[in-house]
Amino acid sequence: MTSEDHAASAVVAQKIERRWAAISILIVVFLTAMAAVAGIHQATMPQARVEIIDPEKIHLSGEFVETNLGSAIEPDGSVTVRAVGQQYSFTPQCILVPVDTKVTFRATSADVVHGLLIQQTNVNTMLVPGYVSEQVARFSRVGDHLMPCQEFCSVGHEGMWAMVKVIDRNEFMSLAASKRRISCVE
Repeated sequence: MTSEDHAASAVVAQKIERRWAAISILIVVFLTAMAAVAGIHQATMPQARVEIIDPEKIHLSGEFVETNLGSAIEPDGSVTVRAVGQQYSFTPQCILVPVDTKVTFRATSADVVHGLLIQQTNVNTMLVPGYVSEQVARFSRVGDHLMPCQEFCSVGHEGMWAMVKVIDRNEFMSLAASKRRISCVE
């Protein structure tokens, strides 16, 4: 190989390296811009609806009194689950929901920040005192799901959990016919 061949090879290699360097820089710039836009958009866009509630009075009146907690059928056939997190338990301790049905979880905290996480699902939200958290889910099969608190809430945190039992829709409807609020804890 002559010196001219080496020089030509070096020029080709240099062009290829410049192309790959440019592509790498463009990828980094694109990913950085994408992260910045998503971060700025999410940080500056408040929730569509923020509901506030007095955490000291949630047990006394309103939506989160103890007799109103659990699952209830709505007029459109969907189900609303109301729950309260407090050190170191969820009320109700066991939640019944029907399979293949829109389920809206509405929950709040009575004392400190808690986390409502239903394992094996995409339900994961923070329960902040003074605010109502809402998340919609649909369960595709019958089964049990553990619902631990995923925000450290103090020394009893590791024992704070509940269960979500997904049951057949017909079975759920027959239970709902006899009770206004449904829970698997009597």
